Amino acid sequence: MELNVKELSASEKEIEISLKFDDVKTDIETEVKKQTKNIQIPGFRKGKVPKNILKKRFGNSLEYEASEKIANKQFWEIAKEKNLNPIGQPTMTDFDFKPGEDLHFKVKYEVLPQIELEDYTDQKIEVPDFKVKDSDVEKEIDHLVRSNKTLEDTEVVGDDNNYLLDALAYRLNSNGEPENEMGEKLEIDLTNESVNKDIIENSKGKKVGDSFTFSFDEERTVTNDKGEEKRVKENFSYKVDIKGIKKIIYPELNEEFIKKISKNKVSNKADLKKEIKKDIENYYEGKIEEILRGALITTLIKNNEFTPPSTLVNNILGELVKNEEEYLKKQGYPKVDSSELKERYKTTAENDVKWFLIKSELFKKENIFVTDDELKELAEKDTKKTGIPAEKLLNYYKKSGLNDKLLDQKLFEFLKEKNNIVMVDPEKFNKSKTKEE
Repeated sequence: MELNVKELSASEKEIEISLKFDDVKTDIETEVKKQTKNIQIPGFRKGKVPKNILKKRFGNSLEYEASEKIANKQFWEIAKEKNLNPIGQPTMTDFDFKPGEDLHFKVKYEVLPQIELEDYTDQKIEVPDFKVKDSDVEKEIDHLVRSNKTLEDTEVVGDDNNYLLDALAYRLNSNGEPENEMGEKLEIDLTNESVNKDIIENSKGKKVGDSFTFSFDEERTVTNDKGEEKRVKENFSYKVDIKGIKKIIYPELNEEFIKKISKNKVSNKADLKKEIKKDIENYYEGKIEEILRGALITTLIKNNEFTPPSTLVNNILGELVKNEEEYLKKQGYPKVDSSELKERYKTTAENDVKWFLIKSELFKKENIFVTDDELKELAEKDTKKTGIPAEKLLNYYKKSGLNDKLLDQKLFEFLKEKNNIVMVDPEKFNKSKTKEE
């Protein structure tokens, strides 16, 4: 037997195997006999067809089929003996056999790549330094007030903008007449900043049953007969019939309302501001942590580039495509071609596999693991909160994958400690990210 293993990439190898005919002769004959037991030809009992008849009928095909099975069997025996550790389904890339002669074949297979980790410490990682501004707090208070509004039917639109109109809108032609009789049903919120200014001004003082008009210009690109493009300005005019008017009433920011929206945590505006600021700060902390994790992963992948095994990539890609198809179906979107989705998520799948292999190597290299004592300590702490026995919690943690989550948490704590995390102005951070993209 002769063996030669060629490394095609960090994840892909090809083994060339040559077997002497005398070494496989008995195995091939045995395999051919197995096949002939199931062959039935008119005039002969099943499995009792003479060799010369079989030879005339099938030629060397039985030997070829038998030799392929022997080659496949030999590969797996060699893989086990030589610790080749193939993943996925190996592929026969070359097969050369003639009855009575030596057997030569090649098999391409994938393995988990051996990664020599580099540059995973002392890297400069920039993250945005989000700060809570007074305007952020005021904006959130305004949102809370607006989201607790009530509506009251009224007959006339007042001078302020706190009104909601039920209306029918008709597009007008160049003669100022409606293009159709049906009209388009609209709900116009005059507090919305995106509402056309003419609508706000022209609706003031109007009653249910009244009408008003508004117009606006819009630029668009048109193509002439020569294929030339140019920008043109088009005017749109509308007539609006008011079918109903509701007055928007906002709650007063008093003690009762503050207790309601804070769930009795606070009762005055000053304390409400503190609570909101704390909530925004917690949100920012989580956002910064999320960005930092992404930046660390991206940096490590970039600094340790390799070709991930296609077997693992395709497994992840299949799951991503399946999940997206299910999501689109639930949302009622048109069906998207799976090949388009595969192309869309290919890089994501590759990076997921790369990160999985990199962090697995980091766990080993830096001796990062979760001890039974750490899990036990967590279970005992959670017992006081939940009342569930620590032993039951411990068993649940081991089965639920919490161990993996804690392991990931330890890894990121290690990476944060060993790298240079730089807080930068959010605007500067966004600009640098835009340039990278």
